[in-house]
Amino acid sequence: MLVPLYEAVYERLEVGPGTRLLGLGCGSGLALLIATARGAHVTGVDADQERVALARERLVHDSRPMAHTAPPTAAVGAASGAAATFGGRAGARVLTGGATAVLEAERPAYDVITAFQPIGVADDDSDGLGPALAEAMPMADRGTPVVLAGWGPPERCATSAVLRVAGRLTERLRKGGGYRPPRRDDLEDVAARAGLKPDGSGRVSCPFGYAGMESALRGLLSTGAFDAAVRATDQSQVEKEITEALHPHVRRDGTVWMPNVFRYLIARTP
Repeated sequence: MLVPLYEAVYERLEVGPGTRLLGLGCGSGLALLIATARGAHVTGVDADQERVALARERLVHDSRPMAHTAPPTAAVGAASGAAATFGGRAGARVLTGGATAVLEAERPAYDVITAFQPIGVADDDSDGLGPALAEAMPMADRGTPVVLAGWGPPERCATSAVLRVAGRLTERLRKGGGYRPPRRDDLEDVAARAGLKPDGSGRVSCPFGYAGMESALRGLLSTGAFDAAVRATDQSQVEKEITEALHPHVRRDGTVWMPNVFRYLIARTP
């Protein structure tokens, strides 16, 4: 659902053949897949081993037609950090851990660093971003673009009403991690703390569409935004309240549709 965000950023930064891209918190690898389709050489890191495994599988075996190049074919080893080769050019690597997992003095510096996991809906969702950026910046030259992403204004994000469920349910924990409305300068604040210099931003429409209520529940719960709510109450209570919040977004054919706007900030390394 964030494909429009990835494409807008890659287009603006002219990501293409020869671009060396480092994806922080790459998750299941869709943004990396799109970058390889544009010809980029990508490396992704993520702390979640299951998502790293899915990213490797996706980068090798996803055979859906891509807009910019033929589907990649390759084989990836099972060990952490194994590399793939796409069409004879250097391919994707996905590693478990932080940016230090890919420190290699002999390799050229990265041309683009991305942190696409959107921030701005939980009290603590940007806590780990500063340290991750600090680890990654030595791998880039001065003036390298670093991309941060976040949720747009609540009034432009239909999903905000659903995410507020997490805030209500986590109040009893009083330990943070629950929903809070995005702030105008969330991304700029992170960039400033990391010593990055803002150099442009944009907004992109990224609607969330689901085949039905079950699919919507599964998708929203997988974001991690409701993890604290589940700890504060229980899974069934969270699912019940999410379902109630989703009702206004169910269309006549049973699909669930929520228009959203996301922000991105491009900042430069010092």
